[in-house]
Amino acid sequence: MADDRPTMSTHVLDLASGMPAPGVGIALFRMADGGAPELVSDLQTDDDGRIGDLLDGSNLTEGDYQLAFDIGAYDQDPEAFFQSVALAIRITDVSRSYHVPLLLSPFGMSLYRGS
Repeated sequence: MADDRPTMSTHVLDLASGMPAPGVGIALFRMADGGAPELVSDLQTDDDGRIGDLLDGSNLTEGDYQLAFDIGAYDQDPEAFFQSVALAIRITDVSRSYHVPLLLSPFGMSLYRGS
C-alpha cells in the first residue's frame, strides 16, 4: 500500500535553461514554540529538480516552517547576485500535502504554493 501520509515537496526549475535544477540544497526547519528553528531535513533536489518528501519521513504537524534554498551553490557563476532564499510558511491543515515550487532566473525568482 502506498504511503498516504501528508507531506511537503518542492520542485526547482531553472527558467534560463528551461530545465530542472538538480543539486539545489534545501533545508526545512520547524519553528519551535519559542521561535527557535529546529532542523527537520537538509536535502538536495534530484536530477529532475525535485524533493518529494521535505519532511524526510517525519509526520506533518501544524506550525510555522521555514524553507531555505541554497541557490548560490547551484549557480556556478561567481557574479551571481542571489545566493539563498528563505521562505516562511504556516501549516494549519495537516490532512493535505503541500508543494512549494521555486522558479529561478538570473535576475529573479518566484515561489508559489502548488498542488
